[in-house]
Amino acid sequence: MKRILMPALLAILPCLAHAGPSGMVLAAADVTPATPLSPDTPVPAVPQAWGLYGQLTVVSQAHPGFTSPYQGTNSLSPKSSSAETTDLTLFAGVHLWDGGEFWINPEVDQGFGLSNTVGVAGFPSGEAYKVGANTPYLRLPRAFYRQTINLGGEAQTIAPSANQIERTQSADNIVLTLGKFSVVDVFDTNSYAHDPRSDFLNWSVVDAGAFDYAADAWGFSKGASVEWTQSWWTLRGGFFDLSQIPNTTTLDQTFAQHEWVGELEERHSLWSHPGKAKLLSFINQGYMGSYADALSLARQTNSTPNTALVRRYGSQSGFALNLEQEFAADLGGFARVSKNQGKNEAFEFTEINQSVSAGLSLKGDRWDRHDDTLGFAAVANGLSGAARNYFAAGGIGILIGDGQLPHYGTEQIMETYYAYSVRAMNHLTLTLNYQYVVNPAYNQDRGPVSIIGARLHLEF
Repeated sequence: MKRILMPALLAILPCLAHAGPSGMVLAAADVTPATPLSPDTPVPAVPQAWGLYGQLTVVSQAHPGFTSPYQGTNSLSPKSSSAETTDLTLFAGVHLWDGGEFWINPEVDQGFGLSNTVGVAGFPSGEAYKVGANTPYLRLPRAFYRQTINLGGEAQTIAPSANQIERTQSADNIVLTLGKFSVVDVFDTNSYAHDPRSDFLNWSVVDAGAFDYAADAWGFSKGASVEWTQSWWTLRGGFFDLSQIPNTTTLDQTFAQHEWVGELEERHSLWSHPGKAKLLSFINQGYMGSYADALSLARQTNSTPNTALVRRYGSQSGFALNLEQEFAADLGGFARVSKNQGKNEAFEFTEINQSVSAGLSLKGDRWDRHDDTLGFAAVANGLSGAARNYFAAGGIGILIGDGQLPHYGTEQIMETYYAYSVRAMNHLTLTLNYQYVVNPAYNQDRGPVSIIGARLHLEF
């Protein structure tokens, strides 16, 4: 694959070596306790008027040949292959008034995931989109307004970073976010497994596998979220736009097809170490195809089942439990459990109807490398009975479809990575990543497959 963007990007790395810090997730505010505030006490004004940050991420992945007696439209190629993705993002924000800020994130993308981002339900690269291009292309994944309303309590200083203006806010607050952004910027976040630019890469590790969140083919939607924080808990709610047609690049501009999502977060201290527990539920309402209806039509017409032929207005719901816990100053762990109804086709994310994941994240303090991180995770993904029957009859989905599925098995994935912070170049991290996939696309006849990856991530 001819690369156009990379030579220019690599040429500017020395110039960016001493640039400032950055972050990507909307909900990940760095807070520092200050002085207590009463509900009637005004929050001090913040001098920062605007913010400008950037990031560059390059991910390369490859796998050797593996056992594959047959393959279909959406199969991971059994031949030795590799793929690379590149994205360059600008984070530009402005402070509008007390508690109000507006951000845009123009981005240049290039490249493809392995086998054009198909073949594994828990896809191995969160930096790979469902669309790709050999040449760089410009898009605007985020353009959103955020309003913070202070309700009182201890004052907290919010550190400046990407998508986050420096400010002081009260511990009890309401945050409204409105515009175009990713549902998982706000919901299902996790300190140890959520950002494919800095921690794990696998789709079903960085997010709850069965959370079919509203998104276009790049993973972004239009909508609104509200977060109400009091003491040890936060309650979140959101309303987002689904794609006009499942898994496509165009959102339904009328919001007739939409997602409702809610999440309750509990914060606690266990043996003097912080932790969180989050319970999320969602419901998608739109034109979607039933697996059972697709099979019925296929039998009547003696054809291959296709959910696109039987779409009607319906709904599909699910839940996710998301845990994180610090065990020591340099060690933390996470776990997620998620499940959806599985009666209809996946609308936006991937064909996972139930998923369990867990892992550990260890900072490099024990070998005098504080900014390095070693991570390990394991995940098991499964299909509903209706989905199994559909794929066994030759149906295809968003990411999977080998043409047949005679021997179903749980898709099992192990992932480990080491992120090395380059001390000679500030904010540059090089990561080695390894994933081992058993029963890719739930098919016991194919694999297992080893996937080796490397990631370059620069913040400026």
